[in-house]
Amino acid sequence: MKEKYLKLAYVLAVITIIYNLAEGIASVWLGWDGGAFSLIGFGLDSFVEVASAVGILHMVRNRRLHEHGHDQFERRALTITGGGFYLLAAGLAATAAYNARRGHRPETAFWGIVISGLSISTMWLLMRLKMKAGRALGSDAIIADAACTKTCLYLSVVLLAASLGYELTGYGWLDSLGSFGIAWLSFREGREAFGKANGKACSCCCED
Repeated sequence: MKEKYLKLAYVLAVITIIYNLAEGIASVWLGWDGGAFSLIGFGLDSFVEVASAVGILHMVRNRRLHEHGHDQFERRALTITGGGFYLLAAGLAATAAYNARRGHRPETAFWGIVISGLSISTMWLLMRLKMKAGRALGSDAIIADAACTKTCLYLSVVLLAASLGYELTGYGWLDSLGSFGIAWLSFREGREAFGKANGKACSCCCED
């Protein structure tokens, strides 16, 4: 039974990496093409998430799921992840403020709706399966990862709200507002990553 859930945890980590890479590429490309900066920020966030997922994959492969603290590789991955999130948050906030001031309007937010809708369903499923594997293995690391996947779900909801709102109203400031929302959540993710690198538990909450 344990081997079954170890394999599940491994597969989920791999899927998280592959999905975030694909989502990041599509979001940045389509966001840049359509002038939707909230979608670009969402895509960049997906790239940073990959570094975090690599740390989880490393723990699963080395069966370090019940040990307290992180090894050097994990701490380095978490530190890189935290720094990436902080840089992303600062860049998004500055860009959103600039675009709001100059009245920037995306050409379309259609792809933001499509990508965020797909991400919501994917992140929800990943969160549930990670929680199932984490509880079966008694692993706080996987449970914490599942909890922080919930933040990715929140990011998707923010992007969906901003994109859908713009498509319905044509108000360009909604794209900037979405960027601010993604920046705030990225800042929180960065704080979580640095906290875990220093041995603190993830403060995200994740319930059935």
